[in-house]
Amino acid sequence: MKEAFVCDAIHTPIGRYGGALSSVRADDLGAVPLRALIERNKEVDWEAVKDVIFGRANQAGEDNRNVACMSLLLAGLPIGVSGTTINRLCGRHAGRR
Repeated sequence: MKEAFVCDAIHTPIGRYGGALSSVRADDLGAVPLRALIERNKEVDWEAVKDVIFGRANQAGEDNRNVACMSLLLAGLPIGVSGTTINRLCGRHAGRR
C-alpha cells in the first residue's frame, strides 16, 4: 500500500469492568461504529478498503481473537478486508507521571 486515506473516524463507548457493556461481545460492539461509518460515507467504495485497524483494544478471555477482523465481518465488509487489532492500552499514559 502506497497511500492511506482516512475518510472519517468514530469510536465505541468506553465502559468499565463489569459495567453496562459487560454483556456485549467485543466484536459486536466493534461492528457498531463500522456500520455507522458505512452509513455515513455512502460515496466510499467499501470494496476497495484493504485494512481495518482497531487500536487500544484489549483481547482477553473469551474475546482473545482478532476483534477487528470479526467486527468488520459482522459489519458487512467484504471477507477480503484485513483486520488488525493493536493493544495500545498503556500508550496513552506514556510520559505521564
